Amino acid sequence: MSSQLGNEASFYASSLGFYYRQWLLHPKPVPAGTDLSSQVAIITGSNVGLGLEAGRQLLQLGLSHLIIAVRSQAKGDKAADGLRKEFPGATISVWLLDMLSYPSITAFAEKCKSLPRIDMAILNAGLEGGRTFSVAKDTGHETSFQVNYISTVLLTILLLPIMKSKGVAGAKRPVISIVSSDSAFWSSVKTHGPILAQLDNGEEYSPMPWYRRTKLLQYFFVSKLAEEIDSSDVIVNLANPGLCGGTEFGRSGMGFSAFEQVFWGFWKAFLARTVVTGASTYVDAAVVKGEESHGSNVADWTIRPYPGILYTSEGAELRERLWEETMEELNFAGASNIIQRMKK
Repeated sequence: MSSQLGNEASFYASSLGFYYRQWLLHPKPVPAGTDLSSQVAIITGSNVGLGLEAGRQLLQLGLSHLIIAVRSQAKGDKAADGLRKEFPGATISVWLLDMLSYPSITAFAEKCKSLPRIDMAILNAGLEGGRTFSVAKDTGHETSFQVNYISTVLLTILLLPIMKSKGVAGAKRPVISIVSSDSAFWSSVKTHGPILAQLDNGEEYSPMPWYRRTKLLQYFFVSKLAEEIDSSDVIVNLANPGLCGGTEFGRSGMGFSAFEQVFWGFWKAFLARTVVTGASTYVDAAVVKGEESHGSNVADWTIRPYPGILYTSEGAELRERLWEETMEELNFAGASNIIQRMKK
């Protein structure tokens, strides 16, 4: 488990560690005989890039029903049509989900109750920060913060009791994999004062640091959640694909200057994994890894450490405050009550 790998955190966060993972590590094949027939998977943000390719790889393993959860019906239908041609025997559904809207998220979770089973949910939907500070009109939170942290946490919590009830006797426990990022290891948050409010401070806003912080908060949340709920009910882990080319990430410019954008393009061309390789980390976290991955950072087809701050007393105190603030933020949806009912 990641909680026991504090001695590896420093190297993992180093430039050498990053280059080593990007250059030298190669995908581990899914165990022979893996068969997902009769299984149901949900992937959010799956009409393009890593999410779409992860869906394709699950279908190659015999997945019976894939739910593509996206904001745009037209874009979702286009992606689904392509997959249907490749996998005519599978059921591929397009469900609308807007991660900037609480009503959309709660309606999506409610619709999940209609499924006969749910074996895995890969929460891939994410948003990089825009060049200028902007807020979600329905919530008042900065948009990337809303999608990457608050809404992802809300959907995770809402899915917990649903997926527990949809587990199949004799099968692996349902898995929720939250897609995270190496960038969290190069981030920090202020350890004094309210935590969530830091991400809504437009005066200090900068796209890349904001994105990194939203991903760092995911590690705090998942590590705490794993202590609250039992892996024999639902397994929750983080799936980290590393730096990948051929995705939408970085298309907005992330506030880079013209020179920085050129450098970013060359850097990705030199270091980035392919979409196929990156998506295989999702499959590894959701299909191959079991209860040993509960609450852990699954990266490079193995269990890796958390960001170093999580192993400190300062980080432990920050994690508790973040948890309290998050539960308060989401109490309109009964988040605390759901966690209480799911307690070990």
